[in-house]
Amino acid sequence: MKTDNKIVSDNLREEALDFALFEQAKNYALDYMENILNQPVYPDKAALDGLNAFKEPLQAEYGDPYEILAKLHNNGSPVTVAQTGGRYFGFVNGGIIPVALAAKWLSDTWDQNAALYVISPIASVLEEVCEKWLIDLLQLPANTAAGFVGGSSTATLCGLTAGRNHLLNKLGYDVSKKGLFGAPEIRVVLGEGAHSTVYKALSILGLGSERIIKVPEDNQGRINPDLVPELDERTLLILQAGNVNSGAFDDFNTLCQKAKKAGAWVHVDGAFGLWAAASDNLNHLTSGVGLADSWSVDAHKTLNAPYDNGIILCSNREALTSALHMTGSYIVYSEQRDGMLYTPDMSRRARIIELWATLKSLGKRGASELIEDLHDKSRYFAAALEKNGFLIKNEVCFNQILVSLGNSKTTEMVLQHIQNSQECWCGGAKWKNESVIRISVCSYRTTYEDIDRSVNAFVKAKKEVTSYSS
Repeated sequence: MKTDNKIVSDNLREEALDFALFEQAKNYALDYMENILNQPVYPDKAALDGLNAFKEPLQAEYGDPYEILAKLHNNGSPVTVAQTGGRYFGFVNGGIIPVALAAKWLSDTWDQNAALYVISPIASVLEEVCEKWLIDLLQLPANTAAGFVGGSSTATLCGLTAGRNHLLNKLGYDVSKKGLFGAPEIRVVLGEGAHSTVYKALSILGLGSERIIKVPEDNQGRINPDLVPELDERTLLILQAGNVNSGAFDDFNTLCQKAKKAGAWVHVDGAFGLWAAASDNLNHLTSGVGLADSWSVDAHKTLNAPYDNGIILCSNREALTSALHMTGSYIVYSEQRDGMLYTPDMSRRARIIELWATLKSLGKRGASELIEDLHDKSRYFAAALEKNGFLIKNEVCFNQILVSLGNSKTTEMVLQHIQNSQECWCGGAKWKNESVIRISVCSYRTTYEDIDRSVNAFVKAKKEVTSYSS
């Protein structure tokens, strides 16, 4: 007769009921939250050297759970980047709304698999609820379907897959059965400044990069509608709600109407910018975006949900589910929402729980005010830098700021000094063949005092570079 390994079972069961262990984890988490605003935005060399403590062989015996947590906190917490503080402006990373973090703690304890209703009724119902809330908040067509994925990279892949398959189906070609060999050619049209994740998705889908039609953009990174080629029923048109560098928005009214007349499929990369649709004062930026066919967006950016909260939205529910559908004799579909129909993966954590908590916490008013607050602070940040002799290279229409010192070498050196200061952190980019400092104001934790302190770091860095150069 086979029996459980008693040592394994007893050890793990004891740990599962050792509430002091979880109390220790809670205390470490609260300690981190209390001190994050005073921690350097980026870890110094001494802290980074502490990572060597993790570079060890796997031991032969069981590890002590208390020592494991202590090691994570003592050696790990100091080398985290303070993305949840107020002076991190890199990579469009948002903060975490408190109730969403608390909900994540609870949902991690639940450890639900969101694949099917029969596996997790709570995840299924919350996905259905949030789908309706997002349609309302973002002003999208009533039958829009939502899939909840890790990030907008995956969401973009889902949207373009649905679009490619839909266009081929209309041409009488079932790509899910026949594959791409001998398939009718699909044209891809996008702006020359499209995000790299779009190219990644197109590569995965077998649509390549050399055959893509890149449309010239204006000085803000918007597609020039007059230069868009003739569209047809074989065309995937990819637009941006928030250029990754400048934050600019394409002319959705003009371009989506043109695409609809031609029978083309429009996907909108709205990773951080689509949330402008939820703002009473900024939704003019997304006017006409509801005319598109699919949209990708991240809740962990502008909305300040915890990380790992991407969303694919598609106005054609059948196109999305048929592109991502899978079968198996063991799969128990229900008359309720089965989340795996809307995502590439089956087993996945129930990230919807913290997204629901975020939306429930903010409501329509809170979402609008959060988005507008980030915009207001971006404009304040840009004006303060300009007052101190920095060049602002874009129109600050949303939450992105591009900063220059007049030549690429000086700009790159100033950026390096800023990053080394540990006062704030932002990244660099190339804009119109010039090096720029890229600032993304995304966290609800950012205050005007944080911005003033960051501006001082910019000014100090500029003085250090110019004095060194002279």
